[in-house]
Amino acid sequence: MKIGIIGAGNVGSTAAYAMVMLGVGSEVVLVDLDPKLTLAQAQDIMHAAPFASPLIVRRGEYADLDNAEVVILTAGVNQKPGETRIQLLERNAAVFKAVIPQVLAAAPNAILVVATNPVDVMTQIATRISGLPPTRVIGSGTILDTARFRSLLGGHLGISPQSVHGYVLGEHGDSEVLCWSSARAGTIPLDVFAAQVRSPITEAVRAEIDDGVRHAAYRIIDGKGSTFFGVGAGLARLVRAIQDNENKVFSVAILNEEVEGVHDVALSLPRVVGRDGIVADLYPELSADEHAALRRSAEILKDAYTSVSF
Repeated sequence: MKIGIIGAGNVGSTAAYAMVMLGVGSEVVLVDLDPKLTLAQAQDIMHAAPFASPLIVRRGEYADLDNAEVVILTAGVNQKPGETRIQLLERNAAVFKAVIPQVLAAAPNAILVVATNPVDVMTQIATRISGLPPTRVIGSGTILDTARFRSLLGGHLGISPQSVHGYVLGEHGDSEVLCWSSARAGTIPLDVFAAQVRSPITEAVRAEIDDGVRHAAYRIIDGKGSTFFGVGAGLARLVRAIQDNENKVFSVAILNEEVEGVHDVALSLPRVVGRDGIVADLYPELSADEHAALRRSAEILKDAYTSVSF
């Protein structure tokens, strides 16, 4: 499968590297405004291929995306000092208005995967600009937040994160909702499992894990300037599910007709991902507090989208 990546910065290049490591796709085309950077990234990643999978990674132009089945959008601008979130959104919307038509001119049948932040609102903007069905414009959403949630829960319980089944819903950001009420370890309710292994999930443990998930990005950015390894791996894993038609469940964002009474908003729910994009939406059991928190998250995202003019 041919994959395009728009933006050869930290996130785009790390996603391409993760694809080489995981053996996703047969060819990755990196497109960026900076040809020198793009060539350097492609060559550096290709030097890792002999240690992993025989994937071709190369620099290209938009025309080189012809027949690409998936195109990942990581292009965007950084927030300026004193700039509001809405001003940043409007500038990134302008980037997408320039980029997406060129992508679709070369690869009209591609599934778009959005990684540019704020990813939920940018997913809705990408859907509007592209005119594609919402099932074919997928935001990375809370795929990374869910991974963090499972990792921290697994660490507390002393089990593999792969044995933890729990989701983070809503915004990829401050209003995200950790779904404690429907989380499971294996097939066992979380509190029951925790009691059996003598690692009770107290209010203090919940608060610590919530903080670890919700504020992880702030700590990473404070330490090294940006986050890219986690989301790069998540993007590669998502694309593999599309390539192999896995029908695997991920917490990703698309434009929803309605969530918790809020209409036309992009946010994350558990969704089945396969060859054609989103195959089905799932809705986990939520407590009353989680329902209310998800509605609040939807309202915040809807307000942000409606405030953007482009």
